[in-house]
Amino acid sequence: MSACLLGKRVRYDGGSLSLTDEIVERWRSEGRVIAVCPEVEAGMTIPRKPAEILAGDGEMVLNGEADVVEKGGDKVTEAFLAGASVALDLCNRFNIKVAVLAESSPSCGSSVIYDGSFSGRKVRGMGVTAALLRRHGVQVFNQYEIADANKAILA
Repeated sequence: MSACLLGKRVRYDGGSLSLTDEIVERWRSEGRVIAVCPEVEAGMTIPRKPAEILAGDGEMVLNGEADVVEKGGDKVTEAFLAGASVALDLCNRFNIKVAVLAESSPSCGSSVIYDGSFSGRKVRGMGVTAALLRRHGVQVFNQYEIADANKAILA
C-alpha cells in the first residue's frame, strides 16, 4: 500500500493522504499491509519537486518512450523506475497479489495521472509503479477502490 495513504509524510510536499477506512484497519491488524513509497525507496528526498510523466504514462516510461520530469525540467525517470522495482521486489518477496496505491501519482496512479504540463490537468493513465506491478500480475487499486481490493484479496 502507498505509504502516504497510511499517514506517512512521504509525498513530494512532505504531506500524506491519510486514509481512514475500516477495511484498511482490519488489514493492518491482520498484518496484511506493507507500506511503500517508491520515490522515497529510490532515494528521492522529502520534500522534493513535483514530478509528472511527460507525454505519456507509466507503460510508456517502462517501454522507454516517455520520461518522468520534475517541475523545472530535470528528468527523474531512473529514480521512478528504481522505486517501481523496489515495490515489485516487495510484492515478489511477500507474495503480494493486490496493491492499493495513491491515485494521480506519477508512480502510483492506477487510472489517472497528471498530464505532464504541471497545470493540474489529469488524464487517463497509470503511474510507473502501477504499470510495472500490473505487468507482473499484481492487481492494482486506488484509495477509492478499497472494497474492490478487499474482494480481490478474498477471491
